[in-house]
Amino acid sequence: MLSSSSAAVKNLPLKRRLCFLLKLVCFVSSVLIFCEFLIYYVVIFQCRWPNVKGGAHMAEKETSASVLKAIILADTHLLGEIKGHWLDKLRREWQMERSFQTALWLLQPDIVFILGDVFDEGKWSSPQAWADDVRRFQKMFRHSVFTELVAIAGNHDIGFHYEMTTYKVNRFEKVFNFTSGKLITRKGINFVLVNSVAMEGDGCALCRTSEAKLVALSHKLNCSQQKTNHSNKRCSDVEKLPASEPILLQHYPLYRKSDAECTGEDSAPPEEKNIPFKEKYDVLSQEASQKLLWWFQPRLILSGHTHSACEVLHAGKIPEVSVPSFSWRNRNNPSFIMGSITPTDFSLQKCFLPFESRVFTIYCAAGALLVILVLAHVQLLTPPFYFAQRLISKHKAV
Repeated sequence: MLSSSSAAVKNLPLKRRLCFLLKLVCFVSSVLIFCEFLIYYVVIFQCRWPNVKGGAHMAEKETSASVLKAIILADTHLLGEIKGHWLDKLRREWQMERSFQTALWLLQPDIVFILGDVFDEGKWSSPQAWADDVRRFQKMFRHSVFTELVAIAGNHDIGFHYEMTTYKVNRFEKVFNFTSGKLITRKGINFVLVNSVAMEGDGCALCRTSEAKLVALSHKLNCSQQKTNHSNKRCSDVEKLPASEPILLQHYPLYRKSDAECTGEDSAPPEEKNIPFKEKYDVLSQEASQKLLWWFQPRLILSGHTHSACEVLHAGKIPEVSVPSFSWRNRNNPSFIMGSITPTDFSLQKCFLPFESRVFTIYCAAGALLVILVLAHVQLLTPPFYFAQRLISKHKAV
C-alpha cells in the first residue's frame, strides 16, 4: 500500500510535465494553423463583390446571368532556380497558393486574369527550369472547370524587348494559350490581350506581327460598334463582335510621367513616387500608348508591372488601374482587384490579403508568451499571482 502511494507521488511530476508539454504543442499548433491557413479565410471573407450601376433594379437571376465576376492580379513572380532561395521560395509560394485557393473558394469568380510577370526568371530560364516553374504554377493556381484563368506575358516571362525571342514567346503562348491581339469575349464583354513588350515600335518581326493583329482586331471592334469613321462598305465582310467597348489587359502601364499622382495605402512609397518613369521600361512609350487609345478607345485599362497601385485618367475619360503585386516578396500588403463587369458598365473593388507585418507580430507575441510560460513552469520566473501573494503575506507579517 505504501509502495503504491510513493510510486504515485513519483509519477505526478512526470504527468504534470507531459500535460504541460501537450499544452505547449497545442498552443504552437494553434498559432501555426491560424497564421498559415485560417488567417486567409478571416481576411478574404471580408471582401465583397462590388455592385454594378443598375444592378439593384435588375432581377436576381438577370444580375447573376449578365454580370461577369472577374479577379485581376499581377506580378506573382514565381522564383526560379537562380535567384530564388529555397526557403524564400517555399514561403512566398505557400502564401500565394493559400490566398488564391481561399479566394476561389470564398468568392467563386467566373474568370481570373494575371497581368504578366507570372514567373521571375522566365526571361532566362532553361527548358528544364521552365518546366519546373510551370509545374509549380499549375499546382498553386489550380482551379475548377467553372473558373477560367487567363495569363498575359510580362517582361520577366519573355524578357525585355532586347531579350525577347520567338522561342520564349512561343513557349509562354503554348502554356497559357496567350497571343498578343487576342480577343476574349465573355457574357458579351470584350477583353483585348496586349503583349506590351512587343509595343517597342522599332519594327522588329514580333512587334510587326503583334501590331498587325491589334490593328485587325481594332477594325473588327470598331465595325461591330458602328463607329462613324468606319463606313458600311469597309465593314461589310467583317465578322461582327459584341458591341461592347473593350477592356485592355496588359503588363506595362500606359505612359505616365511618374507615380506622383497615385494615392492609397498600396501606392508607391513616398520616396519613389517622384522618380520619373522610363519609356519602354517602366511604362509604354507615348507613341505606343496613343496607338492603343486610338485603335481601341477602351472603357477601362488594367495593367501591372510597377508592383504598386495607381489610378489615372487618359484623355480625361479613360481610366487605367495599375494592379499591385500579388507576392509578399514585393509588398507587405498584396491585394487583387474584384471586378463586376457587364457589357456596358463595370465596378471594381480591391481585396487586401493579410499584411505580412501583422502575421510577424502575431508570431512574435506568441513566441514571447511561450517563453514566459516555459520559464514560469520551470520556476525560473515567478508567476505574477504567487509574487503578489508573497507580497501580501509579508505585509501581514509586518
